[in-house]
Amino acid sequence: MAPLYHDGRKLELAVGESIFDYADTLKIRVPTSCARTGKCHECIVDVRRGTEALSGPTEAEKFLRDSYRLACQARVLDAGADIEFAVLRRQPRILTESIKREVELDPLTVRQGDGVFFDGERIDDYRGRIFGLAIDVGTTTVVLNLVDLETGKVAHTASFENPQRFGGSDIMHRISYDGGEFQDELRQVMLSSINFEIGEMTRQLGIHRRLIYEVVAVGNATMRDLLFGLDVQPIGQKPYKSVTELEMLEGLRDSTTLNLKAKDAGLRVFPKANVYGGPLIGSHVGADVAADLLAVGMDIEDDVVMLVDVGTNTEVVVGNRNRMMAASCPAGPAFEGGEVTYGMPGYDGAIESVNLSNGVAEYRTIGGVEPQGICGSGLVDLLAELRRTDKMTELGVFKDGNMEFPFAPERGMSISRADISALAQAKSANYSGQYIVLRNYGVQLEDVTRLYLAGGFANYVSVENAVGIGFIAAVASDRVVKAGNASLEGATLMLVSRTMRRTAEEMVRRIEHVELETTPDFFDIFVEGCMFNPMKMADSQ
Repeated sequence: MAPLYHDGRKLELAVGESIFDYADTLKIRVPTSCARTGKCHECIVDVRRGTEALSGPTEAEKFLRDSYRLACQARVLDAGADIEFAVLRRQPRILTESIKREVELDPLTVRQGDGVFFDGERIDDYRGRIFGLAIDVGTTTVVLNLVDLETGKVAHTASFENPQRFGGSDIMHRISYDGGEFQDELRQVMLSSINFEIGEMTRQLGIHRRLIYEVVAVGNATMRDLLFGLDVQPIGQKPYKSVTELEMLEGLRDSTTLNLKAKDAGLRVFPKANVYGGPLIGSHVGADVAADLLAVGMDIEDDVVMLVDVGTNTEVVVGNRNRMMAASCPAGPAFEGGEVTYGMPGYDGAIESVNLSNGVAEYRTIGGVEPQGICGSGLVDLLAELRRTDKMTELGVFKDGNMEFPFAPERGMSISRADISALAQAKSANYSGQYIVLRNYGVQLEDVTRLYLAGGFANYVSVENAVGIGFIAAVASDRVVKAGNASLEGATLMLVSRTMRRTAEEMVRRIEHVELETTPDFFDIFVEGCMFNPMKMADSQ
């Protein structure tokens, strides 16, 4: 009999057994709420090898693409084949570090006497604790803070890989998917995963989920609107705006914020809990960036500062309390595990840092285990080291004429010219957005007093190497601040302070949104950005 593999562990195959059966044996956490009938669509796995040895997709799996299957539906037909699978809902490295902003505790949900009140309205009897939930719904990762609203302290932080990957690795693919015959699947799988995590954290803390009386959710326009069940098709076509933004422009609403009761939103907390969707800045620049700006205090900043929230869709904001300018850069997933042969997200086994010594790569992996691939911070290091040691030209061509460079030869892993091309284009999207916003704002690199790098990827990247290849603006390293998960911190601020919530809503109205694609010389800037060189502003060349 041949084995079945998961994360380096293996089991003997037996005909008729489902992937879920093997997950049980391996004690792998796979969410489900339908007694494994295929109805809940929660137990999604990625079959990396041996799909032909499994039963064909069932009617319940029609919504899935490529190598994705439901663990309860995929059964072994050929016990002589090798099968490898990964649970889509893996546990990423949690970024708990974040820039902190001290604010006065002033939540909308409070205890008054023997009652719990939301914005002056009694919603429940006081039952000993009052919690709120802040959620950062990222394209790649979802992170949650469970907050004690009576103290303002974070009681628990949790995260999981965004389970919507079966609909595409970037937001445009997910918009397209949600516009097809399986509309609402992306929302349902997200709700299931969040509810699963709520159950896990409340069990760990020994509290009832109905003690969560308020929820604040932020994300880019697509992620936020999918969670709230809105039509996201307008975000995928010009002028690329949420239905809430279009309605506000037509005078039908005075804010892009959203409010639903938990029972209507599908979240398993206190049924009357208010679920608040943070305000959008414009087009793809969403509520997560508004939360970032709150966290770094740009609303009270006098100096010109810069925020770069690095991700599948990177956002850039330049400004201070008097004027802010923002843009969205469709970087794609190349630095987050997609489009690169051995690329992977930041999980155990991902090479996170690389140094070349005498032409040989020395690396460190997350968790200190055998390498399974290379994540974004490792790719930035590898590209910078190839340039530093003169093994690669600024155009991304290997000087020895080879088509690939081995970075973990003992594992058969290398970076190819095709990989570098994908990375160059992803990097250039970041470069172009930063360059254009800085130029439109009218400042040079030396005028930026602080560059805040937000997001999990940015938290682990080498600033010097990122500057060296033009991934981030060439701001002096002593002016670069790693803000961590600023989106989650900003969502938490909106949860514990009505003043912060109002500040965010007022701030987004003043931010000028830059459409990169309408910039006359965008193509020239993009070509320049594809080169692996530090950024130079036109007037400083």
